Amino acid sequence: MYKSGLDVLRCALRSTPLWKCDSFIWTQTSLCYKSRSFAVSSQLGRRSRQGPALKPVRYYCQSGEEVLNVQIKQAAASPETSELSDQAERTPFYTHLQNCSCPTDVLDTLKRFPASQQHLSSIFSRMWESSKRMTDEQRRCELQLMFEHPVFEEVCERAVTDAWRMRSDDLAYSLLAIVNLRVPQNTRVVQTLLRVTQERLNQFDIRSLSVLASCIREMENSRNVQALREALRLLLKDHIPEIQNVVVLQSMMRAVGKTSPILLKKELANKALSLADGFSPPNTQYMFSSLAAMGLNFKPLLDVCSKKIAENVHEFPFNRLLSVLKSCHELHYRNYTLFSSISEYMANTFDMWSNKQVILFLVTFENLLFRPVVLLDAFAERIIQKSESLTLKDLLSVLKVFSLLNHDLKEKRTQFLASVTMVLESYLPKMSPTDLLKAIHCLGLLEHFPQTPLEKLLQKDTLDQLLEKGKQSDKIQRWLHMLDLCLRLDKPQLPPSLTSVPDLHISVPAPAVTANQEVLSAVRSIVGKDAVQDSVWGESIYFIDCVITLPPQTEETCELLFVLYFRIAVVCAPHTSFCFGTTHPRASLVIKLRHLEKLGYKPVLVPVLELNSKTEEEKIKMLQKLIFPAQESTWPSALLHSWVCHITSSSSQ
Repeated sequence: MYKSGLDVLRCALRSTPLWKCDSFIWTQTSLCYKSRSFAVSSQLGRRSRQGPALKPVRYYCQSGEEVLNVQIKQAAASPETSELSDQAERTPFYTHLQNCSCPTDVLDTLKRFPASQQHLSSIFSRMWESSKRMTDEQRRCELQLMFEHPVFEEVCERAVTDAWRMRSDDLAYSLLAIVNLRVPQNTRVVQTLLRVTQERLNQFDIRSLSVLASCIREMENSRNVQALREALRLLLKDHIPEIQNVVVLQSMMRAVGKTSPILLKKELANKALSLADGFSPPNTQYMFSSLAAMGLNFKPLLDVCSKKIAENVHEFPFNRLLSVLKSCHELHYRNYTLFSSISEYMANTFDMWSNKQVILFLVTFENLLFRPVVLLDAFAERIIQKSESLTLKDLLSVLKVFSLLNHDLKEKRTQFLASVTMVLESYLPKMSPTDLLKAIHCLGLLEHFPQTPLEKLLQKDTLDQLLEKGKQSDKIQRWLHMLDLCLRLDKPQLPPSLTSVPDLHISVPAPAVTANQEVLSAVRSIVGKDAVQDSVWGESIYFIDCVITLPPQTEETCELLFVLYFRIAVVCAPHTSFCFGTTHPRASLVIKLRHLEKLGYKPVLVPVLELNSKTEEEKIKMLQKLIFPAQESTWPSALLHSWVCHITSSSSQ
């Protein structure tokens, strides 16, 4: 009988011969350097059930373009580096190894100092550590030289031979280093280490499991990697209570991935929460990315980490703060205090950030639906003063953020729009039709219609290209239709040829929406059924939950009610239509409200999320306040009763 699911898995793996595993590839290759890449020719090596062919085989094959972007694994690599420093004090080999500054130095050292089996882990780790400190171009060249070096093949062959005798931690560190050196996973050395790791997984301690977790997290999915990942999950459940190191725990959280059982994810998150009092600033940041790697929005833990970051925001560098915000977006997590503290810190230290850094933050904030008012104001001032510093990509991002967040620049609005228009006009010769339409769409949201860019956009050649692309893109169709609406309803001061989009035969289908029945019922209880019409469409694109039609009133009554319109358009909006933490409208809702006014309605915006949290009586009071804001304290009893009676008597006649 098997003791556990892990034993069953290990037995199944043991019963499959190594040479029958589909993901094990045994090849003989010739490798030559040519134009920064390797030309690889291979033929299947001979192998029988009795063992591998005696003829030597090459243990790696790699193209030059695939050896880039080596990821830093600080938590997993630091113990090995520390161990190497300790060993350097005891043996000459480790002293020379530690002095190597690149992978080929390590391989050259092996020519002079023969390595034993216990040295293999340190050899691969040192090659990886030395490559991490290089630029991408340096790393490209050095890894090419490493793959060409004859000793590298010998070291890989030695790893295959001695893998079965390695200690658990040496296995984990060797596999981690080899994978991060971008040795392909389908090579013999990687697959052998994977197989031995599978066999010996029960012998791994917490530290070795953490290193292994860091490794398989970045590996491509295959039968052997997936089997190892599943085995690690089974083993991890029993080890969670004994984990006391936050870095180790975070490595485990990343390794289990998004496909793990929700109970395992929550056990890891609860363990992290129990250690939260001892979190360092880096721990709090990595906890966001660790939860994102699991795909788990665990609010109690995220709230604790958010509070710690908000209180110590000045201790975090740019990349870590940006990583936190991106993890929040991935997890659909919102925390107003966290977002405000980061944006205020950026605004207070504004001069130390480049345009690119500020724009990255603003784009991320916009993705989170958060409007960082002070930061937007500061960046607008920089644009007004130094608009020439914006690249085309910067400009498109700026227009998108300011328009979608509906940011009001007050007295700076005219200067800001003039500055971005000047930059836009300077890039007109090199802009694609799609980018031009995107820019003008954003400016249209801000109710700004510059003549020169519009003239280019409405040229026949440009429009023909856009209409052709619009056949495959609903977004382009919507943008063109919206631009046409803006030109017709906003009526900007433009030449007659620019007052509409010519030859536009696009019909944008109306969204399938229905009126909010709770709001409809509450409004009818306030003003009477005969005064309310539900599910009204404006210009066949703007849905109105209900329209309140006011009867003729005396001049005194009109003045008392502050009624300037005979038609009140009640529009229900979800929380995504507002900037986070406010009722400030954003994106398409802004243009909808503006155009409803142009069509003769008085728009009344109802935030559905806020309304749903109230009792029936509170909903009535809230809608009364929204529809008749000037009379929130005095009008409802006598005056409203008189008005409703007037409606009723008028309808009966």
